[in-house]
Amino acid sequence: MPTIRLRDGHEIYYKDWGKGPIVTFSHGWPLNADAWDGQMLFLAQNGYRVIAHDRRGHGRSAQTSERNDMNGYADDLAELIETLDLRDITMVGHSTGGGEVARYIGRHGTDRVIKAVLLGAVPPIMLKTDANPEGIPIEVFDGLRRDIVRDRSQFYRNFALPFYGANRPGAQVPQSLLDEFWLLSMQAGLKNAYDCISSFSETDFTEDLKKFDIPTLVAHGEDDQIVPIQDTAHKSARILKDVREIYYPGAPHGLTATHADRFNADLLAFLRS
Repeated sequence: MPTIRLRDGHEIYYKDWGKGPIVTFSHGWPLNADAWDGQMLFLAQNGYRVIAHDRRGHGRSAQTSERNDMNGYADDLAELIETLDLRDITMVGHSTGGGEVARYIGRHGTDRVIKAVLLGAVPPIMLKTDANPEGIPIEVFDGLRRDIVRDRSQFYRNFALPFYGANRPGAQVPQSLLDEFWLLSMQAGLKNAYDCISSFSETDFTEDLKKFDIPTLVAHGEDDQIVPIQDTAHKSARILKDVREIYYPGAPHGLTATHADRFNADLLAFLRS
């Protein structure tokens, strides 16, 4: 398998397809790089080099005990980019991966980056605080931690339903997609998935977003039950300097699968703009 060895000795898996302008993909919790296959194949067939990695603790990467936080994720991504000597990158991040992209830019700047895409992304902050009273109460995230410890297999089966909007009346989400979500999620280490919950929910990315000096696409499903649009995308768009917004009526969090054709076309148009 293609991997890089990080400075702390752990290995990170990645996939690297196609030739042309470079697009990197950062996946959501608790999935891995395979969640981006539909977008990666599409862009590779349209003249792009596409690279996605499994975040530490997820998929085929090392199940580390330490650095399961946004700084660690961003630094791992920086090591991958530097090892492969990637330049003029468009960075795409979904959900937790959007936080990873934001923290990468906050910590490592945009010398190697020309555009960014935040899709269903967690910035600026999900948690309800005094400064963010519209956020999600800590009890919700405590419940996620409790349930993955109690029975993570069943939790992932349940979580797939709102992730893809399969719990909505009249939804036509194939069982195969729900099964794929479970399969990818079960590859994440329990400690890694557990630690990541606080990372994606409690991290404040406001200062990171202020450092974006590149064109950025903010895209989000308007029926996102996992990362509510009003608490995240709408707020991020007000912070970013050079932003384009695309919102998908009725679309769920996992719209890369449920609305793949439309999102792929919008992503390609943004890359070519």
